[in-house]
Amino acid sequence: MDERRDPCLDTLLDLHGQVLVVDPEGGYWVQFVVTRVPISPEKPHGLDYSLTLHGPNGERLVGFDNAHPVGCRKRGDPQDHHHRVKTVKAYEYQDAATLLVDFWALVDAVLKERGVLP
Repeated sequence: MDERRDPCLDTLLDLHGQVLVVDPEGGYWVQFVVTRVPISPEKPHGLDYSLTLHGPNGERLVGFDNAHPVGCRKRGDPQDHHHRVKTVKAYEYQDAATLLVDFWALVDAVLKERGVLP
């Protein structure tokens, strides 16, 4: 058994269910769904998570999750990955803090591309 404790895990878990408006006009928002699950080959960190940024029409613009297989693998085990508009790439989960930093960095990049942030 791994005795290492992720110091930011409680912070990530506390975000579960939160929806935050991230622009002054209120058209862009983020949502956090994070729950503990039994550790398994599919979910080796013991988490099921989905961190998403949505645009004014509800379209998912950014997403970090581990809910489905990635790429050409239509079948197989779910794995960590991130979505950016219409692309999906594998993501190497390290810990809760890094996940949050990576998520917010991609959110900021997309909001800047769309002219929402300077």
